[in-house]
Amino acid sequence: MAVSRRTALAFKSYQNQAEVLVKNYLLADPFIPYTSIIGGIFICKMVYDLSHVFSSFYFRSYAAISKIQRIEWNNRALSTLHAMFISSLSVYFVFWSDLFSDQYHPGAFTFQTSQLSTFVLGVSVGYFLSDLGMIAWLYPSLGGIEYLVHHSLSAVAVAYAMFTGEGQLYTFMILISEVTTPEINMRWYLDIAGLKRSNVYLINGVVMFFAWLVARILLFVYMFYHVYLHYEQVLRMHTFGFLLVFVVPSALATMNLVWFGKILKGLKKTLAKRQ
Repeated sequence: MAVSRRTALAFKSYQNQAEVLVKNYLLADPFIPYTSIIGGIFICKMVYDLSHVFSSFYFRSYAAISKIQRIEWNNRALSTLHAMFISSLSVYFVFWSDLFSDQYHPGAFTFQTSQLSTFVLGVSVGYFLSDLGMIAWLYPSLGGIEYLVHHSLSAVAVAYAMFTGEGQLYTFMILISEVTTPEINMRWYLDIAGLKRSNVYLINGVVMFFAWLVARILLFVYMFYHVYLHYEQVLRMHTFGFLLVFVVPSALATMNLVWFGKILKGLKKTLAKRQ
């Protein structure tokens, strides 16, 4: 009984020390950006490895594809998880949270931030850095120059919002567009599995079309309209942050329109084959 009590006390002591370490260092305001980025990179590596193990056991097509396709398979599993994580939390911060509300927080919303919002952005920076590294290392197997430009712009904009606390609302607005990533990845998986002519492939294409229209076209229009309505608050940002608010969304919106045209063309082609 004494041994059990001593063990319990020792365990409690270690638990308290761990809580102090997490609270005072890992999640302390000055360290959150760095710990969240490192944590994001670590999670990316873990998910990539788990995808490899899981897919090897449960998907017969995984073993039949080439090495570079298996790398892309695991990379897309990683991007899908990140998309689900960041898009859901971005929706929360933009539409449900009071963090950027003028009613509850006096002053310019362009400078509003919190420990949670900074941590979430840091995890996303870790993902973009990891994915950007893989794309660059295996270029052009995992994507062409447009992917490098997209990820570079995203990493810079998200990192700036995380480190400075400026423009986090607009950063989360743009990150909602990641909701289209699972549909894009599903299209690739279905193609690899030889299900390009299946109903699932068609349904996924339709869902991707509407998700892209809402999250990468209409949402960007809303974002620019929001900037127009609150231009005075945007002007208070530092010059680099002010430029990011206009340059990055404009560049991404242009790429989104080009890709949307390709999606529309592909959907028309698929529907024509079924008639």
